[in-house]
Amino acid sequence: MYTDAVAAGGLAVVTGGASGVGFAAAERFAQAGLGVVLADLPGDALEQAAERLRSVAAANAPVLAVPTDVSKAQDLAALADAAFDAGDVAVLMNNAGIARPSGSWENPDAWRAMIEVNLFGVLNGVQAFLPRMIAAARPAAVVNTGSKQGITTPPGNPGYNVSKAGVKVLTEMLAHDLRQAGAPITAHLFVPGFTYTAMIASFMPEKPAAAWTSEQTVDHLLTRMAAGDFYILCPDNDVTPERDQRRVAWALGDILENRPALSRWHPDYADAFAAFEKS
Repeated sequence: MYTDAVAAGGLAVVTGGASGVGFAAAERFAQAGLGVVLADLPGDALEQAAERLRSVAAANAPVLAVPTDVSKAQDLAALADAAFDAGDVAVLMNNAGIARPSGSWENPDAWRAMIEVNLFGVLNGVQAFLPRMIAAARPAAVVNTGSKQGITTPPGNPGYNVSKAGVKVLTEMLAHDLRQAGAPITAHLFVPGFTYTAMIASFMPEKPAAAWTSEQTVDHLLTRMAAGDFYILCPDNDVTPERDQRRVAWALGDILENRPALSRWHPDYADAFAAFEKS
């Protein structure tokens, strides 16, 4: 449906669009001829991103910058109003996200912040836009940015993992409900690999060899969307698609084989996992 959505024209709405993967996606949407509505926290970064987009957008394609806190449902409602006032929505990309240190019984404020932005930010976007997108009865696509940490849930940041696991389930249900409704709209779970963004650059000035650029990650997203994929797990220069598949299969095996939770990181299963991953 993504290809049909672009062919029909209209707008791409991107939250977290002022930098990184969000901006790279917005740039690709503009280059494809869509107008763009950039949403991010207010400030110079958002305004400067919009100016950069205007230099690549088609002459008649609008580029709007709408200050938005995705954790606030009223901000997403205002964003939807601004977008639909400007035209039809062809693509909605719920991409805004944050990471904060958390522990299973520590950092409750970090838990709440990540769930409000990473999970409720996506839900707020879906609930603000989808009723009008469905009513428009035109081809469209919804992209929700998840994480591999929401699928294999590695130890280290349980609050972040839980927020992104929620995005996975929400997007799966959205895809099902859109099918049931007969809407010409597809949903896609976008799962970046190791991607070099401004957040990583703040503590890692040089791009690691293992990382993809934001543009590489977005190009993979768009290729797989055009092919109709729902689960879009992006590789990088270290992790191949096959390696991702083995890791996901092992995580599911914890349930099927009644292994200890997160056995991939359990010392008693280290050798078994290593052999499984290489097989």
